[in-house]
Order: sequence, then structure tokens, then C-alpha cells
Amino acid sequence: MKVYDHIPEDQIEWARQQKMFWVATAPLSDSGHVNVSPKGILGTTFCFVDKNRVWYEDLTGSGIETLAHLRENGRITILFHAFSGGPRILRLHGRGVVHEFGTPEYERYISSYERSPGSRGVIVVDVHRASTSCGFAIPFYEYKGDRLALDNFALKKEEKGALQAYWEKSNLKSIDGLPGMQNAHRASVAPATVRQAVHEVQQTTPTATDLQRKRDTVCAVGGFFVGLLVAIMVMRFSVQARQLVLAL
Repeated sequence: MKVYDHIPEDQIEWARQQKMFWVATAPLSDSGHVNVSPKGILGTTFCFVDKNRVWYEDLTGSGIETLAHLRENGRITILFHAFSGGPRILRLHGRGVVHEFGTPEYERYISSYERSPGSRGVIVVDVHRASTSCGFAIPFYEYKGDRLALDNFALKKEEKGALQAYWEKSNLKSIDGLPGMQNAHRASVAPATVRQAVHEVQQTTPTATDLQRKRDTVCAVGGFFVGLLVAIMVMRFSVQARQLVLAL
């Protein structure tokens, strides 16, 4: 095992080639339920902002465990592992925050034109520990393609204007009763996607290449706005510091 206080560049490049990742969170209560969720990476935008920050698009599901746990305590572990090629496991330990659909923070990462069907939030993780291990016991699996069932499910909900009602029914509390979704289900702007219109006109489903291109575009745009926000904050701090020195 190798341990780092950041995500090494070669591990970032390797992780970007994987087809899925896993997310683990848990409540503080001893009687609470630990949650592990698998995510398809092409259907869930995953972005490496830098060596200590990542974010991914949280899609609609029947549960809200990850969001609820992060609201309570912020702890999260993300795991990538190889299904083909050389064996490898990459774990990212960090503190996560949630930005729900319909909030300005969400829009800074994903515009309404780029969100995936059913997108209900953005999970941003500050990584303080990364580790690699062997993965010798993980079997080989052949990748055949992405499942589009979730896309189609969410698109139908959005077409009918029923997605927020589904969120209100299924996503307000975790299985342990922790508060879950707080804003998205009552956002003034109803969730809809550009890809919904594409489905209606072309009657086709996005290919893996389409999803990869979308992911790369969103990561680039999201990274630009996050970087711009940081730059503005640094400039404001510099101006305030200079004014303070002049006052002295």
C-alpha cells in the first residue's frame, strides 16, 4: 500500500479511464447503516479539479444516504478499482459537501444545459488522504456498455414534470431518519435537460462517446468557474490586505 496527502497525477489519469467508482458514507450513530453506492462514471460526471479536490454529479435514486450522511458529518470515501489490465485499487478519503439542484452553487458546477437527466446535486470532496493497494483478488470483467435505464427513467419523470414529486416522496430522509434533500424538490425551476429535447427529436440514446464528451465538457466548464471564483476571492483578499497596510 502507498499513502499520499494528495492524488498523484498518474492515479488521476488511471482513474479517468475506469468505467465506475464506489462511494461509501456512514452516519455517526452506532446503530446507523453504513452505505456503499456504485456509480457508472460515464453516466455520472466525475471531475478531478486538482490533486486534492474532486466532484461528481449526483443522480436521482430511490435513496438519499450519501447526501444525508454528508450533511451530518461530511465523511466520505471514494473507491476506484481495475476490472481489466493490471490490478489496482485507489481510495480517496475526504470531507464532502452537497450542492443541490436549484441552488447557485450547483449552477457553478453544472449549467441547466449540461446536467444529466435526473441530476439532483453535486458532491464536492476535499481529499486529505489517497491510497493505492494491490487489488489482486478482484476478478476480470469485460465492459460491454453503459446502462441507459436511469437516463430513460429520469427523462420520463422530467417530461411529465414529476421528478420533484418523486424526490419529495423518496429523498427527504435517509433510512435512519437523517435529513436528506432540502432544496431541490421545491426549486422554483423544474428540472429539465437539453438531452430530453434530443431524445424527442432524434429518438436516439446517447452513446458512450457522447457521454464521455459531455463529461469532459462539463469538467472543463465547471473547473473554469471554480478557478474563477478562487481567483476573485484571492484578489479581494489582496486588495483588503493592501488597504490595511496603507492605513497603518
